[in-house]
Amino acid sequence: MIFTSDNAFGVAPEILEALGRVNGGGAASYGEDEITKGLQNRFSDVFERDVAVFPVATGTAANSLALATLTPPYGAILCHEVAHVNVDECGAPEMFSGGAKLIGIGGSGGKINSDALVTRLESLGQKGVHQVQPRCLTITQSNEAGGIYSLEELRRLTGIARDFDLKVHMDGARFANALVSLGCSPAEMTWKLGVDVLSFGATKNGAMAAEAVVFFDPALVGDFEFRRKRAGHLFSKMRFLSVQLEAYLKNDLWLKNARHANAAAKRMADGLKAIEGIELVSEVAANEVFAMKTMKTLVALTMLSTLGLSGAAYAAGDAKTACRADYEKLCKDTQPGGGRIMKCLKANEDQLSQPCKDAMAGAEEKMMEKKEQGGMGEGQ
Repeated sequence: MIFTSDNAFGVAPEILEALGRVNGGGAASYGEDEITKGLQNRFSDVFERDVAVFPVATGTAANSLALATLTPPYGAILCHEVAHVNVDECGAPEMFSGGAKLIGIGGSGGKINSDALVTRLESLGQKGVHQVQPRCLTITQSNEAGGIYSLEELRRLTGIARDFDLKVHMDGARFANALVSLGCSPAEMTWKLGVDVLSFGATKNGAMAAEAVVFFDPALVGDFEFRRKRAGHLFSKMRFLSVQLEAYLKNDLWLKNARHANAAAKRMADGLKAIEGIELVSEVAANEVFAMKTMKTLVALTMLSTLGLSGAAYAAGDAKTACRADYEKLCKDTQPGGGRIMKCLKANEDQLSQPCKDAMAGAEEKMMEKKEQGGMGEGQ
């Protein structure tokens, strides 16, 4: 069972089928094929306006190239302090922009605090050539802490950006998950609120390796295509990226997958709430679950991680769980009457450390007590 990340799971069958289909015969290279060209109209339909869309293979490329297009080397990009662009992209935004500075803003639940943003912006750029100039605000939706900005929260942040003459970028690695949670249209969550450029994610929601940079104002594209080429993301066989996005949008597969993942996360959260020693850090808003564990519970989950329950013990503090289809196995085994986990541990007892063996022995003792008291049935 794998619960580490939505990156760890497989590819949607519909997308795999599309990749196989496009593999027959040949097609024009470097994005001149009909599938890639057709994405312009398809994305324009989805977002209810003319857009310019450019496929790339990774979220880091999408974010970094988009931000570099919006921000000069002497510019500042404001983001949440734990934003993926700030802590998980190895300096790629800074490199591709030629030196732009990322400035982290605090806020609970992974959301940028609007008052803190205003305060920081008021102090930036006041020293002229001696200081970086604020040029862009980037917002993650849904965000790195599993939270989702409401439309009003987005409107507030984009309004501040406009007041300070900033462009707005949205990191939409989990865009579909946020969209179905809010129940709004793609347009209502982006350009209608003032978002200029979107990193449209698909890999975390069923694609093999496909993201897209979407410009809501084609005039902002500027030198983006040159930047994409220099970054190595102008694929010669671009149709293999583009067909993933085509299949992703077809018959609303992207929305169906997101609804399923969100529902799975909610069900897993409900199961975790019932386990003594586990407390949810926040309510589940999309497809991520964050939980705090007591040390005793952490020992047990770490033990399970070594036996194939990948992601059970993500870290000593928080546990991050991105749900997938096999979440049902965990939920079933954590309900009264579930005994498969204990049987797995017993079968691999020789691999366990002494603290883990002690924890398991204590659990067995409690199970026997409940059984003697009539609280458990046979085979548990």
